[in-house]
Amino acid sequence: MNKQYISYFIAILIALLIIAPSIAGAAPKTDCVVPDYKNITACQAKDILENKNTFLLDVRTPAEYNYSHIEGATLIPLKNVPAHDPVNLSDDQLLPNRINELPKNKNTKIVVYCYTGKRGSIASQMIVDAGYKRVYNIQDGLTAWVNEGYPVVIDSEKWLTNYPHYL
Repeated sequence: MNKQYISYFIAILIALLIIAPSIAGAAPKTDCVVPDYKNITACQAKDILENKNTFLLDVRTPAEYNYSHIEGATLIPLKNVPAHDPVNLSDDQLLPNRINELPKNKNTKIVVYCYTGKRGSIASQMIVDAGYKRVYNIQDGLTAWVNEGYPVVIDSEKWLTNYPHYL
């Protein structure tokens, strides 16, 4: 190989060694934390709820809430669900327009639930997107809560009408 080519090769190699680190340093950082909610079991939710500084949010419909709910829950429906409640709520009665009713402190623990966990996960992400940092969705919702044998507040008249065999 010619000495002239070797000189050019070494010069290019040195230039690459100098330029490459600065190019790598200019790349955007990807180590930032993206806020997200956490899916939890009913058992984990019960433990979290034992802390009195936790906000419990039921995102089901008013009819579902009136039928049964976890004691201490605040009802703010996520959306209308005609299959569960024939009453059609206006947009200003739904969570997207009522985020301001959540605790002012964005570090407050918020436990969210629905009937099966699907609406709860949508609501949980919406709450995180609003800047809340400690949001928990009960996986499988109120169904999991009841299956664990945890108590709910029920409308006894509706319960007896739908489940007379439990008398």
